[in-house]
Amino acid sequence: MNKNLNFAPKLELLVKIGDIELPDFPLLLAPMEDVSDPPFRALCKEQGADVVYTEFVSSEGLIRNAAKSVMKLDIYEKERPVGIQIFGANMESMLQTIDIVEKSNPDIIDINFGCPVKKVVSKGAGAGILKDICLMEQLTAEMVKRTNLPVTVKTRLGWDHDSIKIVEVAERLQDVGCKAIAIHGRTRAQMYKGEADWKPIAEVKNNPRMHIPVFGNGDITSPEKAMEMRDSYGLDGAMIGRATIGNPWFFKQVKHFFETGEHLAPISLAERVDAARRHLQMAIDWKGETLGVFETRRHYTNYFKGIPHFKEYRMKMVTSDDSAAVFAAFDEVLAAFPDYQFE
Repeated sequence: MNKNLNFAPKLELLVKIGDIELPDFPLLLAPMEDVSDPPFRALCKEQGADVVYTEFVSSEGLIRNAAKSVMKLDIYEKERPVGIQIFGANMESMLQTIDIVEKSNPDIIDINFGCPVKKVVSKGAGAGILKDICLMEQLTAEMVKRTNLPVTVKTRLGWDHDSIKIVEVAERLQDVGCKAIAIHGRTRAQMYKGEADWKPIAEVKNNPRMHIPVFGNGDITSPEKAMEMRDSYGLDGAMIGRATIGNPWFFKQVKHFFETGEHLAPISLAERVDAARRHLQMAIDWKGETLGVFETRRHYTNYFKGIPHFKEYRMKMVTSDDSAAVFAAFDEVLAAFPDYQFE
């Protein structure tokens, strides 16, 4: 923990993104490709997520009417407030995308200035734009002008260690109308290696000229880490990604820890099987049998993490192309481990 930073005092309990009022220190589900789809967002919302974001959507894909990109615009009333995240580096494409996205009636439009993946960065999008802060500012400014919805940004500390200017960048984005900023505590050069550094994010929050919410992202892997981000770094909220995969209860666990100082009782096997079953069924209903089965596989290891000698059942879940076989594997797990207690 870093106890040597002097934080600007919080003047109100509520956190606001534009006119959207959120509780003190809200927990946000991060946009994750092939993860934060409507079925998973629904589960996370049930378990306490205060804001959820779609998978990131390609601006070029949207203006070409690419089926996969258009499908990502599906949002549902029960998940509000919900943000649609878009990425791109071409001004005209991004502005056209705003017009398309607005028709889905999201609560927030989020710009991805942080994705480190090569195929995105090579086009100057995602974290690639961190090499051109002026373009980053111009894109944000023009997108804010194009819509009445609150525009937010998710980004990283910088392109690499020698080019970290996140305090200046955040202020510039705020000054052109960005309503909140989520910052991942790594540079693009780090990808997901090493530990996230939250100190520069705290410096953004501690800038007396900043008045929009500053959310931290990266390595929030436990309720204790979330509390550290809140109490020792003074941030306005946490955007949580990988810790939620196969564990939509993470939001509930964090909130329980904040309220009581104790860990929530372990999630039972029956509850885990029920969530996995609902997750798969919702995925099939939304995207069809083939994709529904395929894209829920990544969650099963964490849904059932800790069960000994689980490989046989996991292999059935992640190799079968037939949903009936996966549902049967869920039943087999319940029958095989009726008394198993998670720690």
